[in-house]
Amino acid sequence: MSKNKFFVVWEGKEPGVYKSWEECKRQIHGFEGAIYKGFATEAEAKEAMVSPAWDYIGKNAKAKKPTEEEIKKVGLPNFESISVDAACSGNPGLMEYRGVYTKTGQEIFHQGPFKDGTNNIGEFLALVHGLAFLKQKNSQLPIYTDSKTALAWVKTKKTRTRLEKNEKNAILFELILRAENWLLNNEYSTQLMKWETDVWGEIPADFGRK
Repeated sequence: MSKNKFFVVWEGKEPGVYKSWEECKRQIHGFEGAIYKGFATEAEAKEAMVSPAWDYIGKNAKAKKPTEEEIKKVGLPNFESISVDAACSGNPGLMEYRGVYTKTGQEIFHQGPFKDGTNNIGEFLALVHGLAFLKQKNSQLPIYTDSKTALAWVKTKKTRTRLEKNEKNAILFELILRAENWLLNNEYSTQLMKWETDVWGEIPADFGRK
């Protein structure tokens, strides 16, 4: 269940702070280019309302606003997308991953934590999870990841992890096998894209623990 109880609408029928998702939805439904985000507390929402939307879109912390020169070089992200990321405490360590809607940071899926995992494995599983999710929903949204390793593993349909299997992480290796089999047995048209962290700041799915 989402922890967000207050919603800010920067661009919508009537911009403002709303106390339920249903109220927020009425302001953004059918409004092209709507920009909104959920917050856990009213104080956070009110602060966000008087700040630039870019500072909060898809973020747990404030985002990096790109310069005009940077925008000319790599452009702006496509906010009509899904972003995936993983977090790992130690290497190996406790690992989890998730996917969010890039425009708002609303969590779509979240798995873990898993014992004795690695960040690369988490990034790979997150990307395949996103692919399977979008195919199930018959959605053409693209997916962003900040991991070149995950992109390479998905392209070859095979992980290259050096992590050794043990009793603690056996479930992870089952998930890896399942993900590899999915890639081998499914076709997809989803566009996979690299999130330009140096220009755009942390990916919206980032866990904010850096």
